Amino acid sequence: MKYLFSFFAIIFIAIASGLLAHDDSGYVLFGRGYNTLEMSLSLFLVLLLFSYLFGYLLVRFVINTWTMPEHLKKWRSAQQTKKARKISLQGLINLSQGQWKKAERLLTKAVKNSDMPLLNYLSAAKAAQKQNAPERRDHYLALAHKSMPDADFSVRLTQAELQFAYGQNEQALATLVHLHTLSPKHTHIMVLLSQLYQQLKSWDDLRKLLPQLHKYKVFPEKKLLEIECETYKELFQHINSDKELDALQKLWQNISRELKKDGCLIEKYCNKLIQIKQNDEAEIILRNILRKEWNPSLIKLYGLVKSSQLEKQLVFAEKLSKDHDNHPLLLLTLGRLCMYNDLWGKARAYLEASVGNKELPETYKELGLLMEYLNEPKLAAEYFKKGLFLN
Repeated sequence: MKYLFSFFAIIFIAIASGLLAHDDSGYVLFGRGYNTLEMSLSLFLVLLLFSYLFGYLLVRFVINTWTMPEHLKKWRSAQQTKKARKISLQGLINLSQGQWKKAERLLTKAVKNSDMPLLNYLSAAKAAQKQNAPERRDHYLALAHKSMPDADFSVRLTQAELQFAYGQNEQALATLVHLHTLSPKHTHIMVLLSQLYQQLKSWDDLRKLLPQLHKYKVFPEKKLLEIECETYKELFQHINSDKELDALQKLWQNISRELKKDGCLIEKYCNKLIQIKQNDEAEIILRNILRKEWNPSLIKLYGLVKSSQLEKQLVFAEKLSKDHDNHPLLLLTLGRLCMYNDLWGKARAYLEASVGNKELPETYKELGLLMEYLNEPKLAAEYFKKGLFLN
């Protein structure tokens, strides 16, 4: 549209000039001393126009000739950059296809004229690692940092990822901890740190990271609860004496309310309480949970608790039997609690009823112990034998 308007404007000016020249061509007189030059105004204007065009083209020619080396240099550089970009793209394609050696060769070949050398070096580092060449990988990472010092964070993050993938966990940990200090809200760093802590079994460090994982929603809620649950299970596992009771209780207090409903974690915690002879606390926790919901694993564990109020324990377990009277684990627990209360006949009845519903090795073991106590060695041996065959 712009050129159309220009065309019509030129036509209009030409026609207007022709009409004016036809009516009165006018004249122009040049004089110098005794010499004069006269011509029509129309011819003068045409000559003036051509003189301007000639002068413009001459100046353009001189300028272009003068700047030609620079333009040639820029053109050559642009061509080299275009070629380097094409080679780099092919190298990235080879990298995605698993052609590591070819990818490394192309990416390093193109880096000199590349307009994105950082990407070339980082990708070449990944290709080198895939070929089990950590020395070349680190060399490329150093060159990446040198090519763009402002991208130090990105280079270090890539380095940590590659170190972690290659199994250099200690080096990766040092790099990630440093990066986490620089950028505490960076979720990808927190993901890598949590994975690394799990791999290194550094459960206390992972526990300290959990609040940030929750705060910044690094994982879906379900996944986060799984990580938290595993962390506390492992931490419970490392407590082995009653001297560490305060540490165990503090761990339990730090657990989220949602996770305290997890039956598996409750079982681990109470097992540890029983192990360090904190039976009363374990009994209270298990009783409160079992009041609200049925859990066979916790029922079984309840039978291993020897609290200071064994009679009340038995009464509570017998109340549960109203709704689950034939469950083998509840009957096993009732048998054990009766044995703790010296109710031998009742204990025998519960244990025999338990194996009548389902044969379990631990039930036969309890029956064997009971028969030994009641001076029935043959029957005890028979029960022990049956239990061994079920293992």
